[in-house]
Amino acid sequence: MNKKQVMIKKLAKRAKARQNKVVPDNPSTKVKERYISKAERAKIALEQEQSVTEPTIESATSAE
Repeated sequence: MNKKQVMIKKLAKRAKARQNKVVPDNPSTKVKERYISKAERAKIALEQEQSVTEPTIESATSAE
């Protein structure tokens, strides 16, 4: 092997070693959204509906 090929192989080997040292993101440390069932979604929607309608009723009665 000539000198140029040797240098190219050494550089490639070092580049590969550097790439292997890069630590990928650990998927277990990421915050995972939990599953929300259909019943829970309905309950949340109902609570939001009630919270939206309550202030308008209170403001209407206090305005009179």
